[in-house]
Amino acid sequence: MTNPQPGWYPERPGSPVVRYWDGSRWTAQTRQADDSSPWELSLDGAPDPERIREQQRQAGVGQVGPGGGTLFTEPVLVVNQRVKLIELANEYAVFDQHGRQLGAVVQVGQSTLKKVMRFFGSYDQFFTHRFEVRDAHGHTVLRLTRPAKIVKSRMVVERGDGAPLGEIRQENAIGKIRFAFEVGGQRIGGIQAENWRAWNFSVTDHTGAEVARITKTWEGLAKTMFTTADNYVLQIHRPLADPLLSLVVASALTVDTALKQDDRGFG
Repeated sequence: MTNPQPGWYPERPGSPVVRYWDGSRWTAQTRQADDSSPWELSLDGAPDPERIREQQRQAGVGQVGPGGGTLFTEPVLVVNQRVKLIELANEYAVFDQHGRQLGAVVQVGQSTLKKVMRFFGSYDQFFTHRFEVRDAHGHTVLRLTRPAKIVKSRMVVERGDGAPLGEIRQENAIGKIRFAFEVGGQRIGGIQAENWRAWNFSVTDHTGAEVARITKTWEGLAKTMFTTADNYVLQIHRPLADPLLSLVVASALTVDTALKQDDRGFG
């Protein structure tokens, strides 16, 4: 290994798989390389904690109690899509309420054809999409697959090791959008959009009690008009157990993709 710094490196030149080098040896940890392309024009600047706090204020979320410092132990997650003038792969950064980055969501496994289709139009929304949710150290903690769709979306959620967790399934296509959390064919909760533009969502458990909220915050006029970047705030009201916890976190990180991104507007 010529680079002594710990990190993720291709197993071989051009490999779609990267392996973790801990500074002294190769580990058994591997993951898919993300789908970002040098053709994409990123407009992102450095993370700004004050901007993260402003997004929470927009969402009506005040300062809440301390969390555990991970994607699954924080009461508030702020999800910011990377701002790109040309976008060929979805990427999101995930922060806690103080603006510390907890992880990221990256799109993986796209073919060159999919990227070409995406460049020239929105036809890629009908294709299968795969994502990895990675923690602050770059380790994959969730794998998300949205199978090819025509009208309704479905997101298959797995643990980082590929073990199945459940599905997030769109229940309707007209009116206020609803999604169900399903495990083994049983409904354990869901998401209910609170307006037809699907900007704000109530997240419930199997009894219908609200356990979390997802709120879309306005990204600004320029970003709305010229990019597809969206921002969301997830507030979890109380500690949740798996698999509901993982499905709630996954829903906040993927609701934008599930609803497709080609419908822009001010809601």
